[in-house]
Amino acid sequence: MIKLSYDMKVYRQHLREVLEKTDNVVELGSHVGKSSELILYRLTTGTLISIDNSPEAIEPMEKLSRYNDNFRFISGDVRLHETLEEVAKSIDRCDVLSIDLGGGYHPDTVFKVYYIWASTLKPRDVLIRNQGLIDFVNSAQYDEEFESSEGWLETCGDQGIPPQIKEFSLWTDRLE
Repeated sequence: MIKLSYDMKVYRQHLREVLEKTDNVVELGSHVGKSSELILYRLTTGTLISIDNSPEAIEPMEKLSRYNDNFRFISGDVRLHETLEEVAKSIDRCDVLSIDLGGGYHPDTVFKVYYIWASTLKPRDVLIRNQGLIDFVNSAQYDEEFESSEGWLETCGDQGIPPQIKEFSLWTDRLE
């Protein structure tokens, strides 16, 4: 299942609804870890890998790491192939993919990140916080029936880790 939200309270409520105590969770855009704390509180035997590239995330996330054996923080850019590859090779399954990359900004980048990560990890549930995607879905009209019961698009197939995606470098000067 894929759940979209913009309001942080709704996003965190979605987390509470889908998380099971044994889940393996990958969180993209952990910021300073408030949602990470909620996730860790819900997990008993599950694990959480959180990724963020902002400098202000490092200290609070390292502190969270010291107190939670089932938690790993990666200071990295989720748009980079190397980051996806590192995570994919370090877990046997991903039950929940949680994506919060700027809330209202860059829905195209958020969707691209979702597509690549979800098609690689094939999570049961995906939560995305982004106003632009909600605006797009609410504005769209379609005459065909589409349904996916998974947290990833079933048309992706089973391709494994995709090759590096060069178009990310067209969107930001921060990527090399």
